[in-house]
Amino acid sequence: MKLKEMLSDYQLGEQPNWDGEQIITGITDSSRDIMEGMIFVAIAGFEQDGHDYIPLAIAKGAALIVGEHDCPEALPIPYLKVANSRQVLGQLADKFYDHPSGRKRVIGITGTNGKTTTAFFLKHLLEQQGYGVSMIGTIYNEINGIQYPTPNTTPNAEKVHELIAASKDDFIVIEVSSHGLVQYRLEGVVFDYALFMNLQHDHLDYHKTMEAYFEAKATLFDKLKPDGKAVVNTDDAWGLKLAQRLVTKGTAVITVGHLEDAVMSIKKMMNQAVTLDISSMVVTLDPHMPGEHNLYDIAMAGAVIQDLGYPLADVTEQMRSFAGVPGRYEIVHLRNGVHCIIDYAHTPEAVSSILTSMHKDGAERITHIFGFRGNRDATKRDEMISASTGQSAHVILTTDELNSIPEEEMRQEYAEYQQKFAGMHKIDVMMDRTLAIQRAVNEAREGDWILVTGKGHEKYKTAYALPTASDKETVLYLKNVGK
Repeated sequence: MKLKEMLSDYQLGEQPNWDGEQIITGITDSSRDIMEGMIFVAIAGFEQDGHDYIPLAIAKGAALIVGEHDCPEALPIPYLKVANSRQVLGQLADKFYDHPSGRKRVIGITGTNGKTTTAFFLKHLLEQQGYGVSMIGTIYNEINGIQYPTPNTTPNAEKVHELIAASKDDFIVIEVSSHGLVQYRLEGVVFDYALFMNLQHDHLDYHKTMEAYFEAKATLFDKLKPDGKAVVNTDDAWGLKLAQRLVTKGTAVITVGHLEDAVMSIKKMMNQAVTLDISSMVVTLDPHMPGEHNLYDIAMAGAVIQDLGYPLADVTEQMRSFAGVPGRYEIVHLRNGVHCIIDYAHTPEAVSSILTSMHKDGAERITHIFGFRGNRDATKRDEMISASTGQSAHVILTTDELNSIPEEEMRQEYAEYQQKFAGMHKIDVMMDRTLAIQRAVNEAREGDWILVTGKGHEKYKTAYALPTASDKETVLYLKNVGK
């Protein structure tokens, strides 16, 4: 595409060295990736300012610079000043890749908890109907059957459009984070379905209030195609608020919840099954997925499948072949009937839900190992400890990621929690995460359960005492050592 075509929606003004006929070879916001003929979008980040790398981008052959600052003097190539570089990055990427989401069937999933499980489960069900499914998400990106590592839940806007354009699959399922929405990583992407799972206490270090957090999530639904549909969990108070707002706007909404007038009305949740009333037809979904908290994920994914024309009564057997999600209620059976659950849970509600599920699955005595991320939302920490101590016999506080916070500072905070809950609950502190898990495994009696939360599938960024790189590796290492 020629430069003048890329800039047809923008006012460049009088510029020296303007060559609108130049062929654009790509777009990037990283000076490391600049190649001849690319557009470099300078973004002022939290740690680095892309405007500082404009000379390097020019030296590497950039054809155009986009930035928020006034044009540096005497640039040898055109400069486009914009109000929001992140937003324009998405707009230009959408144009460069010829509006790929408008040509594909795209499903977006947002919410505090359940995005990943719902995405994997929906991908499984779609594949069971014979569709090819690409996925952009937390654990990995998968395009045309090939998996690629992902640095965060929602990649930047250029990468999102590139991945969508590269997909030859029938559907693309995207996990959508609130950060991704606020930072315009989904700019230019349009959706056939948008799912709202829930909104719980999280990320308030970034959003400051639950209202702001909600409004960030709600922007996903502004990205629906004219015939797109919202799928909303109305058992969640914020979901109910969203559904009412969308109905007022004239958006097609598929409600899922216990309300009698829900499109998919939940009649019963028991053990590993959920019973739904869909247009006076009662269907029980029993995918044999451990964890009662997953039943909402199943119902929400099922709502999309039902709406696509595949009655849930016909796909219940297909649900049972679902292999689960790495790091989501992942069970490792140890010696003497000891079970260890590995999960990503990092909110009070998620912790409480998993512990409840464990008790329903037969757990009587639980040791819970978890920690906090150094500079992340501190307002939820009391609630998380309360949720844990309310259902655990033993809590071991450990590191998650320190994120530049000194270890001793975090240790002192943990000691204060020990003092605060003294006399009521057994709370220990072990800063080495692998040794904390080792202690729980070594001390476990027959029939005990161990819960390790916070990281799930994630690799450790810290070197610990044991030669392992994740919670699952640590548990399996200890299992094998104990043989």
